[in-house]
Amino acid sequence: MMKTALISVYNKEGIVDFSSELDKLGWRIISTGGTSKILKEAGIDVVDVSQITKFPEILDGRVKTLHPNIHGGLLYRRDDKDHVKTLEKLGIGSIDMVVNNLYPFEETLKKEGVTQEEIIENIDIGGPSMIRAAAKNYRDVIVVVDPVDYENILEELKNKGDTSIELRQSLARKVFQYTAYYDSLISNYFNRLESIDFPEVITFSFKDRQGLRYGENPHQKAAVYKEMVNLDGTILGAKKLHGKDLSFNNINDGNGTLEILKEFEEPTVVAVKHANPCGIGSGENLLEAYNKAYESDKISIFGGIIGVNREVDAEVAKKINEIFIEIIMAPSYTEEALEILTSKKNIRILEIPNIMKNDYSSYDVKKVLGGILIQDRDTQLLKEELKVVTNRKPTDKEMEDLLFGWKAVKGVKSNSVLLAKDKGTIGIGMGEVNRVWAVEAAIERGGEKTKGSVLASDGFFPFKDSVEALAKAGVTAIIQPGGSLRDEESIEEANKHDIAMIFTGIRHFKH
Repeated sequence: MMKTALISVYNKEGIVDFSSELDKLGWRIISTGGTSKILKEAGIDVVDVSQITKFPEILDGRVKTLHPNIHGGLLYRRDDKDHVKTLEKLGIGSIDMVVNNLYPFEETLKKEGVTQEEIIENIDIGGPSMIRAAAKNYRDVIVVVDPVDYENILEELKNKGDTSIELRQSLARKVFQYTAYYDSLISNYFNRLESIDFPEVITFSFKDRQGLRYGENPHQKAAVYKEMVNLDGTILGAKKLHGKDLSFNNINDGNGTLEILKEFEEPTVVAVKHANPCGIGSGENLLEAYNKAYESDKISIFGGIIGVNREVDAEVAKKINEIFIEIIMAPSYTEEALEILTSKKNIRILEIPNIMKNDYSSYDVKKVLGGILIQDRDTQLLKEELKVVTNRKPTDKEMEDLLFGWKAVKGVKSNSVLLAKDKGTIGIGMGEVNRVWAVEAAIERGGEKTKGSVLASDGFFPFKDSVEALAKAGVTAIIQPGGSLRDEESIEEANKHDIAMIFTGIRHFKH
């Protein structure tokens, strides 16, 4: 008995060749609209869908396949005698294959100046109904939504006369992933229309899976998926100019590097190791900034990741090449700099032209057992006013370093503090379970440079012990959120040692 395929696609890549091969194999082809037109122009015998439904396309094409003669032909079970009798009685023919991909809702969302009316018109109704029906009945119906599958389907039809149940099941799986993604885009669009940040039910849309060799550790499987956003300024949108593919840890650490880098407008270098910065420096030029970041921790930077917000020239490239660096990320590179950097086989060189872009609206999501935690991204650096709480105000020089330190400590894992001098980090205390341990770690790492430096803390001081330790080490100014029940004790201790202290009224925990 002649098999029937219903073909109606928005993405017409390869559809003429695929349909032509089906025609040669003796398949009858039903089609609609623009697809029907190009198939006929290619000399393929096509039956218009209106001949099957006995009803014209109406409402500007909104209704054309939503009909029992279509869905009955898709959904009936071939091994159910009652189903077969019902179709025979009603004169409904069998449809054995659906080839369909949906209106370009995602592409429409990305268009500049797109209207709401145009977005709504690109919500496909008939297509999802057809492919879901076919996928539900995959044991009897072949359903195709991705042109990449055309070749495998034709190969099995030519060699076996039919497709295997394994292939049909795999094609059905792709359908439900496809429609789930599609519906997620639509639901999130309506959430944005109503300014709903946390709806009753939330879905996320990611695609373009890239397998990774392993996760954080070699025994863990891993992959990376891309979000439906403009990827400018992200590590997932970077162009790799040299080196191996990125690993799970590379991507995670690289993202953390960029999040810190985006806080700084002047020439800045951020060096990260194991998800924490080991050195951050700002300067009049990139070389000065790099030297500050390097001097912060000459040991930990080895094998780390570097992010910079200016073009890398030969002078900076030579300095970077003096040590082993896993990844460098920059908006651009001079030809001479690339020649220098690519002399090392294993360095990964990423170009991110819009590296300072920071207007992303995506959530910050953490997976926990049994669910997820969702919050807004921490994009607010400071409140409108800083409050000087000590007798002495910071000098202009101290204020410059305090603001530098505040930007830098925002990207350090909590509990964290950071010592800064001359717009460079000199000691970082991170990931401690109490504040004074973080302070002591930063002082130890700062060594002799600690004297005359300033300190930024991501959270308040619960006791005055941190201020006592800082005074003993020669720190001259502090910036912290404030808000402890014992704030007055810390302020009194700072006044005792002529330390200037500022409260920001905002904290930046990062776990």
